[in-house]
Amino acid sequence: MKKSFIYALVCLLSLNAYAAAPKDDYDTLKKSIVKQFEKQTPKEWGENVKGVKTQLITKDKTIAITLDACGSPHGMAYDGKLISYLEKNQIPATLFINARWIDNNLETFKKLAANPLFEIGNHGMEHKPASVSGESAYGLKGTASIEEFVDEIEQSARKIQSITNKRPVYFRSGTAYYDEVAVKIANKLKHQVIGFSILGDAGATYTAKKVENAFLTAKNGDIVIAHFNHPESQTREGMIRAIEKLKKDGYKFAKLSDYKLK
Repeated sequence: MKKSFIYALVCLLSLNAYAAAPKDDYDTLKKSIVKQFEKQTPKEWGENVKGVKTQLITKDKTIAITLDACGSPHGMAYDGKLISYLEKNQIPATLFINARWIDNNLETFKKLAANPLFEIGNHGMEHKPASVSGESAYGLKGTASIEEFVDEIEQSARKIQSITNKRPVYFRSGTAYYDEVAVKIANKLKHQVIGFSILGDAGATYTAKKVENAFLTAKNGDIVIAHFNHPESQTREGMIRAIEKLKKDGYKFAKLSDYKLK
């Protein structure tokens, strides 16, 4: 055999071995999580259950903008004009991106992930509320079990890491609803669970004026939630007006990783 052929064969075998290893690792991980949490019964359900982070720890006039891309059938679009505004004005943000949106916007996702102005947060595989017992929020059925929740968060984390070579450390579930057991599982999977202190656009349904007014309630350390997957909405217009006013008032903007959270 030629050396080049032997080398190629060795590489192929190595890749196959590497491809098989993550599944073994994943199954072991999931069984371990189930064993650890299966006897815990959740007592809380909502946006601000124990363990959810909603504030930066700071006395500075600084707020964190977090933007979601949910990946629902009507949420696969991209507000490039909003992102361009943030880039031009050097406004950092944490982007919570669902796996389905990544699949439909892969090249855009790669560009966003490569931009140091932004950091990528985990928004799950199927945008499900984070439950271990099938609780629902806003008409969306949550993950029905520990196993399903592990799939929702961990498969998405591994997908993001496979593309960016960086594992996300922040998680926001679909609808930002949780039970406290799911939050503890997320922590075990090395994620901080992120809520918000300002509802910026109510799922991209607010008028521009409502978006602006919501952002302008900001106080030191607030975390704002809005969306960048609905360019047809008025989110962009309201956000831009509010950001310009906040800047004049001395506010700065940060990624979640710039501060400790509470």
